[in-house]
Amino acid sequence: MTRTVLEVNNLVRHYPLPKESLFAKPRFVHALNGVSFKIEEGQSFGIVGESGCGKSTLARNVMALEDTDSGSVKILGNEVVGKSFDEIRPLRKDFQMVFQDPYGSLDPHHTVGRIVAEPLAALEPLTKSETAERVAEVLDSVGLKPTDIQKYPHEFSGGQRQRIAIARALITRPALIVADEPVSALDVSVQAQVLNLLRDLQESHGVTYMFISHDLAVVEYLCDEVAVMYKGSIVEKGRTEDIFANATHPYTQTLLNAVPQPGTGRHQVR
Repeated sequence: MTRTVLEVNNLVRHYPLPKESLFAKPRFVHALNGVSFKIEEGQSFGIVGESGCGKSTLARNVMALEDTDSGSVKILGNEVVGKSFDEIRPLRKDFQMVFQDPYGSLDPHHTVGRIVAEPLAALEPLTKSETAERVAEVLDSVGLKPTDIQKYPHEFSGGQRQRIAIARALITRPALIVADEPVSALDVSVQAQVLNLLRDLQESHGVTYMFISHDLAVVEYLCDEVAVMYKGSIVEKGRTEDIFANATHPYTQTLLNAVPQPGTGRHQVR
């Protein structure tokens, strides 16, 4: 039997808006309205929806990067909602994140070796040789050379920088990687390389992905299951092939109908 890596229950996050006047009622952006789902070990779970639907807010809450109004997020059975920084720190080895911008997420003043090794601070102290061995191992797994350790992010292409970000996420050997639009800033040909890398790493390392994207083709290629978000709620979820073949919610149908059909210049009608 597989184990549940991520369990999200009734997650709520509302952001206050500025008051229109001194006596006006408080207004809120309802970014998350009771979101719930599970991801099993070794699974790729896609979150799709248009900009502003709550996808990135969900990612930040799962990663415990911001406060949650209510609800529960359990990673390998460990609750992360409501925990302090010191309580979260030792748990971070089990969940890492790959961000959208492959350059902005890497410190330009640090070498690749230092950037990739940084998450190891969440583990028990390692010797210098153990750290170097772990960094070399993970760089090799993402197709980078041992000599790249001494280089800086500006010396790499966008696709290579995203490989560095993936290596940093893998360094603690996490059970879960949350990937927030990890290929949207890349050229199409480079996107394919990174997506193939993510699939290969899942097969070789048993990584579980929570994969956030607005690109349905990317999700269809990579994800076993998918959840469709609309205005802070999940309106439909299930096996990716089932959702794409027989969507039942009108919003999901609208998203699918808007997918361009290659070679025609028209949208594909399903």
